[in-house]
Amino acid sequence: MGNRGMEELIPLVNKLQDAFSSIGQSCHLDLPQIAVVGGQSAGKSSVLENFVGRDFLPRGSGIVTRRPLILQLIFSKTEYAEFLHCKSKKFTDFDEVRQEIEAETDRVTGTNKGISPVPINLRVYSPHVLNLTLIDLPGITKVPVGDQPQDIEYQIRDMILQFISRESSLILAVTPANMDLANSDALKMAKEVDPQGLRTIGVITKLDLMDEGTDARDVLENKLLPLRRGYIGVVNRSQKDIDGKKDIRAALAAERKFFLSHPAYRHMADRMGTPHLQKVLNQQLTNHIRETLPSLRSKLQSQLLSLEKEVEEYKNFRPDDPTRKTKALLQMVQQFGVDFEKRIEGSGDQVDTLELSGGARINRIFHERFPFELVKMEFDEKDLRREISYAIKNIHGVRTGLFTPDLAFEAIVKKQVVKLKEPCLKCVDLVIQELINTVRQCTNKLGSYPRLREETERIVTTHIREREGKTKDQILLLIDIELSYINTNHEDFIGFANAQQRNTQTNKKRAIPNQGEILVIRRGWLTINNISIMKGGSKEYWFVLTAESLSWYKDEEEKEKKYMLPLDNLKIRDVEKGFMSNKHVFAIFNTEQRNVYKDLRQIELACDSQEDVDSWKASFLRAGVYPEKDQTENEDGAQENTFSMDPQLERQVETIRNLVDSYVGIINKSIRDLMPKTIMHLMINNTKDFIHSELLAYLYSSADQSSLMEESAEQAQRRDEMLRMYHALKEALSIIGDISTSTVTTPVPPPVDDTWLQPSGPHSPPPQRRAPSIILPPGRPPAVRGPTPGPPLIPIPAGGPSPFSAPPIPSRPGPQNVFAAAPDPFSAPPQIPSRPARVPPGIPPGVPRRPPAAPNRPTIIRPAEPSLLD
Repeated sequence: MGNRGMEELIPLVNKLQDAFSSIGQSCHLDLPQIAVVGGQSAGKSSVLENFVGRDFLPRGSGIVTRRPLILQLIFSKTEYAEFLHCKSKKFTDFDEVRQEIEAETDRVTGTNKGISPVPINLRVYSPHVLNLTLIDLPGITKVPVGDQPQDIEYQIRDMILQFISRESSLILAVTPANMDLANSDALKMAKEVDPQGLRTIGVITKLDLMDEGTDARDVLENKLLPLRRGYIGVVNRSQKDIDGKKDIRAALAAERKFFLSHPAYRHMADRMGTPHLQKVLNQQLTNHIRETLPSLRSKLQSQLLSLEKEVEEYKNFRPDDPTRKTKALLQMVQQFGVDFEKRIEGSGDQVDTLELSGGARINRIFHERFPFELVKMEFDEKDLRREISYAIKNIHGVRTGLFTPDLAFEAIVKKQVVKLKEPCLKCVDLVIQELINTVRQCTNKLGSYPRLREETERIVTTHIREREGKTKDQILLLIDIELSYINTNHEDFIGFANAQQRNTQTNKKRAIPNQGEILVIRRGWLTINNISIMKGGSKEYWFVLTAESLSWYKDEEEKEKKYMLPLDNLKIRDVEKGFMSNKHVFAIFNTEQRNVYKDLRQIELACDSQEDVDSWKASFLRAGVYPEKDQTENEDGAQENTFSMDPQLERQVETIRNLVDSYVGIINKSIRDLMPKTIMHLMINNTKDFIHSELLAYLYSSADQSSLMEESAEQAQRRDEMLRMYHALKEALSIIGDISTSTVTTPVPPPVDDTWLQPSGPHSPPPQRRAPSIILPPGRPPAVRGPTPGPPLIPIPAGGPSPFSAPPIPSRPGPQNVFAAAPDPFSAPPQIPSRPARVPPGIPPGVPRRPPAAPNRPTIIRPAEPSLLD
């Protein structure tokens, strides 16, 4: 087996399998199974026991193995056995193993020779075995006995084929020397599933039981009835040896002595016997292992390279090293600061493509959510006019004023500016929440050190909360500054003259930035909820919002436009979510009570979340489409005010109304500009500076370094697992290299002419065609052993030469032995000779001589007793 014995290869292979078990399911060494196939009394059990070195299989006459026995050999320092059906019990006495096999067989099949395909799983742990799997299959039988079914032959056949059909299995076709080899059912079944003969090894047993003067030399030399991998002869213990508890080691010594002393086998004694059979099987296993090594090596190397960088820092790892802890702490804090800044400022690496986070969400708060909050708190037109009229009247007192009072304008403006505090403070709260979420996401990378993560999150969050108060104070200060002085000389303020000339109608669209340009403000999917009840009630479209119109298309390619809706006189109102709907809805309607789309007075647009609804509303605000509250019941309010005010007062109210609208617009513009700047300066930039410059000092003051850098159990387990896998990969590669250099692959034997071996024959008819039954003469019991005595082993066509160049091995002699031409097995039954005739060694009549290349001595095995089944 190459330049290294199997005794040395066993530990290597077992160590390799242990390394693979540490690596996981990605790599495994799949050793082939060895299926032992043969007829009854062929000696399969002895062949199987020789692998274990223990006597543990049931013995007896007839069919003994009635269920498949899957025997897993596992290398271990101690020797014991265990069954899958009673896993908790360990068997150290192998006589108890035999009794348990018999008892488990009877539990399923009964005690009257019944069979079952349900396997018995047995594991044998021993320091003398290789990790492989052997399968003892029921012996091939043809005549049902006891509780066996009538189609026993085909049931056993299907059972055997189920195991030997696997490409990874080796087939040991066991045939006794005292039976007709040409009709060996084991060889025929192996031929069916292994037509190239690459997986089949012939095993000839009972060579010591052949009649004197006969031998199987030509068969064992693979000259007669050849197989691609040839035959190996073995001599097993006799029943007397088994009953006498003859040790297997003594039996192997006796086997060796038999081959060395037998004149027909002494020249090939080194290629015979159980040790050589083990050697051949081990070489096949070695070949299989060597064939799988290149792919395994490539897979292991790629895994090792992927772990190299990650394991580098763990190679010389010492958990209690203060230098390592200091270095790790500095690196963690520095990385935390870098991650926080990247999430706020944006970065090209590790971009989240699923949702907005960090700076992107804060930007949306600044430019979408905050403007929307400002618009939501805008004054109600009817209440504003009433307040203006009361202010004018209260300022004039008992007198009737001739001019519009400035104090009424200032009072109303200050009241509107105070209302800005609520949305401004809400904007600060939203930004704080996003900052805290960003800190929490960045501390996820500190999960290896739970205390460090907890302290870092606590310190930074506390600092953000401290900055919250200062930021809110500054925002309130900005509003107080606006309240302190009403600047009516602002360049954007319309002034009294322009206010008086303005039209009283205020429904026209307000000026927006870049109003003269067709600017696309937003694109996205929206669902029109009320498009048509007959068409399912809702449909999704691709919407494009510009400064002048709202258009929707079939899809995002924007080729098939469904409709374009001008934004003139449009408003937004909220719509309650339906009972069974998970969508959030808002509506667009026309203030002049006109249909917006076809026969619809309003279009209901639905989004998946309230956040999307608020975002779309903010986009509509940029386009000049305001919520319904902006000018609700304008006409009703005008009628009410007209009814309650004289024309002069009405003109004064309208003038102040226009002035307030102009000045509040200036204030809103200023606040919308200053709010992001104030929050960025006092909160976000300050927090970044704090993390970079002061966080480390706060961490050192909060706890000692050892407690901060104490690893979590998960991290320690992960590190140990990674190091274990790394070392297992290196060890596996080392073992693979050792196996590659210390073993050799034997070439596959060349093909041989095995046409003599047909997958099916008269002794094993296929299920669809069976030989006719034979009518026996009265008073003569049928024989059930051996082949039919009449015809020769290989039929010779009438009037023609033998189709084979070498004669077959005759069967064991029985009562009859007549060598005549073979009749058609499906015509008339053969005649039964009157009495047996002993055949001396020699060439039987009717069989041609061997070619000159073959040895001159005849190789004849005594025929067996006749079988009337043939």
